[in-house]
Amino acid sequence: MNRIPHLALDQVSPEVATTLNAVKAKIGMIPNLFSTFAHAPVVLDAYLGFEGQIAKGKLSAKQREIIALAVGQVNGCHYCLSAHTLMGKGAGLSLEDTHHARNGKATDAKDNAVAQLAHQIAKERGHITDANLKAAHDAGLDNELIAEVVSGVALNTLTNFMNNVAKTKIDFPEVKVELTA
Repeated sequence: MNRIPHLALDQVSPEVATTLNAVKAKIGMIPNLFSTFAHAPVVLDAYLGFEGQIAKGKLSAKQREIIALAVGQVNGCHYCLSAHTLMGKGAGLSLEDTHHARNGKATDAKDNAVAQLAHQIAKERGHITDANLKAAHDAGLDNELIAEVVSGVALNTLTNFMNNVAKTKIDFPEVKVELTA
């Protein structure tokens, strides 16, 4: 049962309704996370702005989904794991790729470096070792990509924590938080 309800369009200001309708026009729906963020319009706008800026960076959509899955697993976010399993498929991730990402891994070397780094940053709350950073550099991640991975971890931690606090009703095909072998 969700603890902070998502808001319907008739429960928000006209400005927030415009923002939510723009989301619907872009992706075909208004995810419950966004209509939960609508309780604090500044947070909704900040999230959408941050997400939009990160999408302009060097990380591919697939890599951004790998980060979302790795971080969602570390943070135990049922909503985000469900959402990003579906979105990951749209970005080119197979179910096997999704499973790997949730474990902080990928089959492609650069994607693997992104997955490992995101997993380590989330798990260690940013306190990664020199060896972790060197491994990322050695795998081809430059400082710009590393900064983008950190930003992706931060963005997804925001959504994970909001969903975990709110117990947001999942409006995507559900996946289990627990990983099976």
